[in-house]
Amino acid sequence: MYTTNIETQLKKNKDISQNKFDDLKIDLYDDFDLNIIDGNNIFHINDIKKTCIDYRLRFLDSKYFKGDFPNSTTEKIKTFKNSHKINHVDLKVMAPSKLFKLKNADDPLLFCNLGNEYFYLIDKWGNDLSYFRKLKMWPFKSLKNILIFLVISTFFISLLIPKGLFVYENSLITEFFITYLFMLKSLIAIVIFFGFSLGKNFNTAIWNRKYFN
Repeated sequence: MYTTNIETQLKKNKDISQNKFDDLKIDLYDDFDLNIIDGNNIFHINDIKKTCIDYRLRFLDSKYFKGDFPNSTTEKIKTFKNSHKINHVDLKVMAPSKLFKLKNADDPLLFCNLGNEYFYLIDKWGNDLSYFRKLKMWPFKSLKNILIFLVISTFFISLLIPKGLFVYENSLITEFFITYLFMLKSLIAIVIFFGFSLGKNFNTAIWNRKYFN
């Protein structure tokens, strides 16, 4: 019931890409027929990057995508090639990490590289993302986000700690402050430990990275 259509979110992030489509004409003239290009399906790399970071998605070459494309998608690729009279297109896929064959040292979108940091959306298939995915992935967007998340989380966790567990014969404010600092340091240590041990990285660093972490 509560799902997120990533194509819809991508279009919300799109701002001036279509208006700057004239910048493409010189680069595309020899390869693509501008008369049949749908401006609504053209996205700048910044729009794609923001969507990937918000939802912790990858944007990689189609060769890293697991399995095969649906028949309907394959037909759209053929139609796109035939319409523009070209034999080869540089295809990219936006999807969660689990859908890629990543090198170790739920809702894919297929793009064609138009050049000039613009990409054309050919097709979208599969199930929509969880409605809460953006919220769940917010702490992993950057170091700043995860620090804010830990500071806020620690506050609520500290409220659950029984009074007098760590400090005796102090005012409630002093006791809470000491408990808060203790819990904050503990949570930061846990996050650092698991972050380094599992080799995890932030959304801003992995959105177009072909390696596992």
